[in-house]
Amino acid sequence: MLYSCGLRRAELLGLDVGDVDFGRGTVYVRRGKGGKARYVPLGRRAAAWLASYLDSARRSLVRDPRERALFLGARGRRVTRSRLTERLRGYLVAAGIGKPGSCHIWRHTMATLMHDRGADIRVLQELLGHAHLSTTAIYTHVSVERVREVHRRTHPAEAADNV
Repeated sequence: MLYSCGLRRAELLGLDVGDVDFGRGTVYVRRGKGGKARYVPLGRRAAAWLASYLDSARRSLVRDPRERALFLGARGRRVTRSRLTERLRGYLVAAGIGKPGSCHIWRHTMATLMHDRGADIRVLQELLGHAHLSTTAIYTHVSVERVREVHRRTHPAEAADNV
C-alpha cells in the first residue's frame, strides 16, 4: 500500500479497517501531513493482497475485537513506525536494493514511475497530499528517456515528414 497508494509511513500506520472501501477502490487517509485528509486510489493488486491479509492474517492477529487498526503486530495492536521501518529495511537489503530509506522509497518510486508514464504533476500532487506543487516536483524527476521521447514526438524539426 505504500507503493500502490503513495502513502507516507504515518499515513499507512494510521489507517483503520473502515478507511478502506473495496467497492470504490479507495483508501481514506484521515491523518495526512498537516492534518489534511484525502482519498487515494487503491490499486487492484494491492486490494487483492489487502483482502487476503484481512481474511487471514489480520483475523488471526486480533486480540481485542474493538481494535480498528488496519495493520496489526504480533501482539494484536497497531504496528509501530520502528517495526515497519525495520521490517521493510530488511526486505530491501534482502532484495539487494542499496538505496537508503525503507518506507519513503516506495512513495518516491511510485510518483517517479507514474510521472514517467505520463501522470500529470497536479494529479500526483493531489495523490501524494502535497500542499505545494514545488514539493511534488522534487519526487518526480523526469528521466532522460522521457525527455528524449517527448522531444522526438513534439519538436517541429523532428516531425516524420521533415526527416
